[in-house]
Amino acid sequence: MRKIQNTSIFDFHGRPSLAKALPLSLQHVLAMITGVITPPIIIAGVVGATPEEKLLLIQVAVLASGVCTLFHLYGVWKFGARLPAIFGVGFAYVPTLIAVGAQYGIEGILGAQLIGGLTMMVVGYFIQYVRHLFPPVVAGTVVLVIGLSLYDIAVRYMAGSGNSSAPDFGAPQNWIVGLVTLATVLVASQFGKGVIKLSAIIVGILVGYGLSLTLGMVDFASVAQASWVAVPQVMPFAMEFHASAIAAMVVICVINSVQTIGDLSATTVGGMNRELRTPELTGGLLGNGLTTTASAFFGALPTSTFSQNVGIVAMTKVISRFVLALAGGFMLLAGFSPKFGAIMTTIPYPVLGGATITVFGMITMTGIKLLIKDELSARNMTIVGLALALSLGIAEVPAAIERFPEWLQNLVGGAPIVVAAITAFVLNLLLPNTTLADEAREREAMASDGSGESGCSDRQAPRHSAPSRFDDAHVTPSRASRG
Repeated sequence: MRKIQNTSIFDFHGRPSLAKALPLSLQHVLAMITGVITPPIIIAGVVGATPEEKLLLIQVAVLASGVCTLFHLYGVWKFGARLPAIFGVGFAYVPTLIAVGAQYGIEGILGAQLIGGLTMMVVGYFIQYVRHLFPPVVAGTVVLVIGLSLYDIAVRYMAGSGNSSAPDFGAPQNWIVGLVTLATVLVASQFGKGVIKLSAIIVGILVGYGLSLTLGMVDFASVAQASWVAVPQVMPFAMEFHASAIAAMVVICVINSVQTIGDLSATTVGGMNRELRTPELTGGLLGNGLTTTASAFFGALPTSTFSQNVGIVAMTKVISRFVLALAGGFMLLAGFSPKFGAIMTTIPYPVLGGATITVFGMITMTGIKLLIKDELSARNMTIVGLALALSLGIAEVPAAIERFPEWLQNLVGGAPIVVAAITAFVLNLLLPNTTLADEAREREAMASDGSGESGCSDRQAPRHSAPSRFDDAHVTPSRASRG
């Protein structure tokens, strides 16, 4: 009897046709490519890298992202999340990398990264014993802040650049392109059918890119300069180990582990309609630690989950491993062929902003979905409210912590996720675990005390007055029990 092949894009083990999978995977690539190449560009400027070293940092970042994604999709032994998630070199570490790189150069970054990756693997191993310390109220808060903290990036992109000091930042044509892209994504996602509906982001990017071409906003200079093939080198940079750099990197790697918990939880809840399992969480953290450690030997920066791609999974519900593996394969190809990667980097910022702002909104809603899985008691609302207030407040007013040590400013001020994770984690440990039922009983006890005191007053209730609902529900059973 012939075995029927699973071709569902909504099943992790489904293997759809290439024609159906290709556009779905390309939108993952386009959503992540700018996030992959921007950190090495920033760090290259900080450490004073030569043009050749800058191209090398970009190349190995793209290559590491492809390898890391494939590794987590399929896994090796206990390593790898085996979930529909995209991993790669990302923004999470940039503030810390800037601080370390400015003082110790790329060599200091890679040495600290090696220790940080090993620390992440230790966290991954022990997470199975402490997972109860990260309930939905903690993980959901982290995911919520991830989404909220990405909004300014999307708006900056729509305005024309990731840097507000760019000459054409906020130009009307940038907003026109960004809004046309956004409108196309909305129309395709809400009114489209089949593959068009599921590929709404790439449809929006194609329309926005076409409009950008007609407006002369696309620059192909980087494509002409890029080589066709380049093979990465082992140890292209030396490693140096400095205590302060290692301490900063270890802290950010531990914090990034909390973000990974949030992103993987958002993937399973938003895309698979179930909770994250402990082996998946353990494998994700172990694998991310291993790839971060291994990347240091090739000059690639630390790896993490990509929240924008989590949003795509949550929005489309496409969880086929084959689809995401194609995206990883494209990144792998781009890593060996800088020209291929250069083509993808010609997409203007307004196009990327218009295409991804809906994705960031979906991440936020996934965080809310995680939160409402737990009780919205006064205790939990306090945890969420304070985490949001402190993290987003400090991010909006960085001058408030300018008297702190520089390493602490870079750790806390540059990433609201860090503040949110620490605040939610600590409050969850310190505040009494009061449930909604406990709060209701406490109110009843306060009401009972109040009624007892009023009974001592001169004004007595009529002997034959109708009993209140409170008396029916609570007083009468109490009397019966005293029988």
